[in-house]
Amino acid sequence: MPDVNVPRVLVADDQSDVVLALRLLLRDAGLDSDAAASVPEIRSRLSATEYDLLLMDLNYARDTTSGREGLELLAEVHSRDPLLPVVVMTGWWSIETAVDAMRRGARGFIHKPWDNNALADAIRREVADGRATRNAERRAVREQQEAQAIQRALLPAAMPDVAGCHIAARWIPASAFGGDCYDITPLDANRVAISIADVCGKGLPAALLMANLQASARAFAAADSSPRAVAERVNRELVRNAALRRFVTFFYAVYDRRAGQLAFVNAGHNPPVMLRADGSIARLATGGMVLGAFDDAAYEQGHVEVASGDRLVLFTDGITEACGTNDEEFGDDRLIEALRNSGSADVAAVVDRIFSDVGGFRVGPVVDDATVVVAAFR
Repeated sequence: MPDVNVPRVLVADDQSDVVLALRLLLRDAGLDSDAAASVPEIRSRLSATEYDLLLMDLNYARDTTSGREGLELLAEVHSRDPLLPVVVMTGWWSIETAVDAMRRGARGFIHKPWDNNALADAIRREVADGRATRNAERRAVREQQEAQAIQRALLPAAMPDVAGCHIAARWIPASAFGGDCYDITPLDANRVAISIADVCGKGLPAALLMANLQASARAFAAADSSPRAVAERVNRELVRNAALRRFVTFFYAVYDRRAGQLAFVNAGHNPPVMLRADGSIARLATGGMVLGAFDDAAYEQGHVEVASGDRLVLFTDGITEACGTNDEEFGDDRLIEALRNSGSADVAAVVDRIFSDVGGFRVGPVVDDATVVVAAFR
């Protein structure tokens, strides 16, 4: 069984004497090697084994000196594994060929006949650099996966048992990390806080701010859970941390089952939709500007009565701004239609219906995070 600590090189050349000489050179340099004599064999070897370096000739067909076959293979190898160091060799070279090889991903260009010491040094250097790059990439992937898991864990894993309403939610980031967040926090036996936010920007910076926002909102709500107080305190926290330099749209509501009322603040967020049991629609827009703009921003608190059979839908702009043909957006009207067409379905089915309608409407890739929270009151 090969020692994984010993670097392994694939030597690709159609001349058996050249392959033998190169493999002897590699052995003396403390490297293991395999050989391939044709383009199909190179593909097969690379598919079956992970190598630390590919040392390849540019010509394989008889009486060919253009290097075109090797250059095309080089581009293919680089597209499949951009981290694999490749050193090319040829007895028929030109500046144009060398430049083309480098452009297609080669790390080195060796002219035959070669100097043994120079070639061995070049291979050792490229192997060491390649291993370092691969290890760094593996660490980055592992750290990204762990960060993604942490971000998902910060969102409610399951909806809490809330007297007077059923809640379902879904969060789909457009990339590895998302700037959307939502939270469901029981305050006591009869009250629950429901929030949604969208951080300006994408990627890891937005995800970090999302985590900070969520923690701040929970902490401030513990002292005073009124939506106005939570919004104002979170806003001041964001403004005072000048290094963040990002705005956040934010909707925060407290449902009180005994009072049959929803108190809320909308800080520049898409106005949630309240579908009444009688089919009428209310939009919850009362509040103020986005968070993080001005330290002294004031927020107005709104109130709506809540009756049995009413449904509340919170969403981010990844839903309504999903683009269809001719760059037409999904829009609020289609969202409301999806909600109405859900009939008496449970909240999880309503969330499914919204995402299904958006997915059927959208043309092209997902470009923005999408989040939906649905609460049904009883």
